[in-house]
Amino acid sequence: MKTIAQIAAELAGYDPQALSADDVLRFLAQLVTPVQDASDVQLFEALGRVLSKDVISPLDVPPHDNSAMDGYALDGQQLGNAPLTLQVVGTAFAGKAWQGTVKPGQCVKIMTGAIMPAGLDTVVPQEFVSTDGQNITIPPKLLKAGDNRRHRGEDLMQGKPALLKGALLTPARLGLAASLGLATVPCYRQLKVAYFSTGDEILSLGEPPREGAVYDSNRYTVFGLLTRLGCQVMDMGVVRDDPASLRHAFAQAAMQADAIITSGGVSVGEADHTKAMMKELGDVAFWRIAMRPGRPMAVGRIQKAVLEPISGIKSASKPMDTSANSYENNSNPNGAILFGLPGNPVAVMVTFLAFVRPALLQMMGATAAPPPLLKARSQEAMRKKPGRTEYQRGWVSLAADGTLLVKTTGNQGSGVLSSMAQANGLIVLHHAQGNVAIHDPVDVLMFDGVI
Repeated sequence: MKTIAQIAAELAGYDPQALSADDVLRFLAQLVTPVQDASDVQLFEALGRVLSKDVISPLDVPPHDNSAMDGYALDGQQLGNAPLTLQVVGTAFAGKAWQGTVKPGQCVKIMTGAIMPAGLDTVVPQEFVSTDGQNITIPPKLLKAGDNRRHRGEDLMQGKPALLKGALLTPARLGLAASLGLATVPCYRQLKVAYFSTGDEILSLGEPPREGAVYDSNRYTVFGLLTRLGCQVMDMGVVRDDPASLRHAFAQAAMQADAIITSGGVSVGEADHTKAMMKELGDVAFWRIAMRPGRPMAVGRIQKAVLEPISGIKSASKPMDTSANSYENNSNPNGAILFGLPGNPVAVMVTFLAFVRPALLQMMGATAAPPPLLKARSQEAMRKKPGRTEYQRGWVSLAADGTLLVKTTGNQGSGVLSSMAQANGLIVLHHAQGNVAIHDPVDVLMFDGVI
């Protein structure tokens, strides 16, 4: 296991006071390791989980040659440059094989999904033929031999991988597994992530307002982001800004979780104790990232420690399980990966999407590619200095010519949640990029399925 210093030494141009977004991703890829524990999971419980091994198809899909549409099955060798008239000698329905025989000059009416009768290899759609009693006539040059037939195993072949190790189980992939008759799939265990907010100025829901204090929104956005990702979430509430409470919270989280996410207390020059406690309990780096919003961030590992009973954690949620058995069940002997995020609400979400989410996916064992950036034309000018990556909250829409348009959703301050709530994506202005003019193309990271 590499230390923070060892990872930094291998990263060309590493500067913790001016780290690019790309360098952050490269650093985190070296810091985190996938979980190893795995088990078979029922399909209804597998959504969002990650496959721990290839799923091998136990059968051919489809299991027989079958019709791709309603029509008439025939021997394609009879087709030519003249109209073809055939006698209909039966009907093949989906779910059972037609048992008759077909002679030259004959065909079988067939339903979508029905097994192709022996000796027949082509289906003409019913809307393209003319009928006369028990006969049909097919126009010339309408189709060729083999048209509209699904071949046995053309979707999945018995003995071949149907889903690959590292695949995130989406609704479509659950359906594919079910189509193979599989009741369970092999999955890595869920990632356990503990999170809490820090600061004496933070109020939990249900507490009365007081001067200088704000209600905690970060726990709820982090909860949503983690839940969407399929993690097992551990809400530790709001932790007071004093060494004893912070030490207890970090130690408690490291005993049970694979990762810890905090918000607040990582900015340069802050007077609180969060940074000091991170240094005391773990191997942690503090960064100033060349980005906006979300410049300050801490990453590292928090080691397991002996817990001492202490009060000071206030939470509106169910407390974490602090029994001895819960510690013994934690398969993370090296403690927990730490992601110390800024305190501003939008900065929390942006740094999570840009950095934490890819790292957690890697820890989950997922091999999914990062979400693609879409190209859209800006509907407004945006000021941007080269040398940092900026993430603007935006609304993407479709123009009359079919291209994508994007505009910002108002005030872009890192504490302004309303413009994030109104957005459906982030406009990504890259590190070397400068000012954006109206109609310039920009990259957009869409929110669908994430926020």
